[in-house]
Amino acid sequence: MKVGFVSIFGKPNAGKSTLLNTLMGEKLAIVSPKVQTTRHRIKGILTEKDYQIIFSDTPGIIEPRYKLHEKMMQVVKNSLEDADVALLMVDISEDWQENDALFSALHLKSPALVVINKVEGKYQDKAQEAIRFFSEKKYCRKAICISALKKQHIDVLMETLLSMLAEGEPFFDGDDLTDLPTKFFVGEMIREKIFYLYEEEIPYHTTVLVQEFKEKTTLIKIRADIIVHRETQKGIILGERGQMIKKLGTEARKDIEAFLGQKVFLELFVKVRPKWRDNDVHLKEYGYN
Repeated sequence: MKVGFVSIFGKPNAGKSTLLNTLMGEKLAIVSPKVQTTRHRIKGILTEKDYQIIFSDTPGIIEPRYKLHEKMMQVVKNSLEDADVALLMVDISEDWQENDALFSALHLKSPALVVINKVEGKYQDKAQEAIRFFSEKKYCRKAICISALKKQHIDVLMETLLSMLAEGEPFFDGDDLTDLPTKFFVGEMIREKIFYLYEEEIPYHTTVLVQEFKEKTTLIKIRADIIVHRETQKGIILGERGQMIKKLGTEARKDIEAFLGQKVFLELFVKVRPKWRDNDVHLKEYGYN
């Protein structure tokens, strides 16, 4: 049986979370058109009769500006250290030289596949050029073009990946899809809706803390706090006469019910915690350890 830990690295919005979801056939990682949506390491455990791969989606690699960013980059570092294979993701439309510099600076100890993503439409003509560019790099075992969103060439990626993994015993039970608790995914689904519903800086100044998750006979009761920096941001989250938070709750509840397969009663509250992104105590409380 082939087994191994495979971590996905790259710049923000390269398509790492979309690839994880495509590989797993389940939506484990939240996605949005905005950068820096992923803040945690999200493991997906893919088990078949002849292999078990533990994939890790990681935050996009950035220059830290806050303690929150520092903790996100520590997640990347930890994932680098225990990866048997690294998937280095590139958006084909972005600067290849910048990505090359980024990947070179990682000083990888594990073998790496360069996954050139979003190769569709007008960018199909650049596929072979991109493969040649990255294949020449020292860190690259092989370069593969895919479209994570359209699920193109995922079979080629999987075949190549399996050829690079060693044989061994599985680390997790066959039914496990992830090692994270349900509460984590509930908070992420609420946070995803914030990225879609609110403009500009609001999603980046916001986090979600699930305070209550109670399974009752006919439904699951969930109470969550939306944490913001300032009172003005609280007003934006709430919206005029509470219309925006009502919309947020309705859309988040639909996704949570689909994920849990049960009826959900969702209560949302907005709390102001000044400079929470630079406060170690708050960061730990909100799960950024």
